[in-house]
Amino acid sequence: MRKSRLVLAPAVMLAAAALVLSGCAAAEEETTTDAGSTTDSTEEVAETYEVYALLPQGSDQAYGTFYVPAMEAAAAELGINLTITNSQYDGDKQASECEIAVAAKPDGIILWPAVGDSVRPCLEAAAAADIPVTVTNSDLFDADKALSFGYSGPDTYGQGVSSAEIMCELVGDTPVNIIQLNGAPGNATAIDRDNGFTDTVAANCPNVTILQEESTDWTKATAQQVASEMITAQGIDNIGGIYAADDSIAAGAIAALEARGVVAADYFITSIGNTFLGNPLVIAGSLDGTVFQSSSWDGDNATRLMYAVLTGEIAAGEREVRFMPSVKVTAGNASDADVAPEW
Repeated sequence: MRKSRLVLAPAVMLAAAALVLSGCAAAEEETTTDAGSTTDSTEEVAETYEVYALLPQGSDQAYGTFYVPAMEAAAAELGINLTITNSQYDGDKQASECEIAVAAKPDGIILWPAVGDSVRPCLEAAAAADIPVTVTNSDLFDADKALSFGYSGPDTYGQGVSSAEIMCELVGDTPVNIIQLNGAPGNATAIDRDNGFTDTVAANCPNVTILQEESTDWTKATAQQVASEMITAQGIDNIGGIYAADDSIAAGAIAALEARGVVAADYFITSIGNTFLGNPLVIAGSLDGTVFQSSSWDGDNATRLMYAVLTGEIAAGEREVRFMPSVKVTAGNASDADVAPEW
């Protein structure tokens, strides 16, 4: 991965000083407006860009309520006019939104894939129309990455690794059976976190046995229902821990445990996000660990990465990857200011 480069503002053009020839100064050139007023012809008009942001969520989910304002604030700063869509993790809907975006011929498209294996037609259509695409939050599958100019967001595979490392450290050498609740089916983030977690458990703590994996839609309510069904299928006495793909899912799983009359703190439970929902659970001891993710960093950098492409900082054939910092959060640091939850 290339090192990320700072995005520099375009240099401000300076008006050339008039030459004094034969004792005569050249008059400053002026232009006349329709209203009869004059303006300096050397005045520069800031360039603006039209960009579509194809997202799978917005204010309907907690992450989006902080992600979108940060994206919009950066756009306002950089002179980007954003058109934002929300497919609600519906791959077909996002495909239709992409068709509309390509037809509009914007300067660029920011894509947060709703379903990882369904976005290639969108990428190919944009490429055919010479519209650059950058990816945010959930990166593309390897076969599709060449069709984009870059990715900014969390290292989603690495987040799964970090959550597994917390689990392995807690469990030690004790044999433990766990259930695993993933994110939305087909979503690249869900797949990467699943792979990061399962690969690390297999390598670092094979004494942890994953009894069952199921997908959710990233919400607490659905996670509680799915976890309850898994607990019934596996038997509460056979389960010693839970891995959840994010804090909303973890909160649902914890609620499912407590509905059985057991104490969640007695189980090994790890997650990802360090959200307003998850952080208090870590402090209370119900959730053993999570991984900090900044929604504001994510939205802000989605816009800035696109701006780097539009201004020529990132050229065709160069794929920039900008990972947000991620920190393991456990009882020891959950109250620290530098990991204060944002969403």
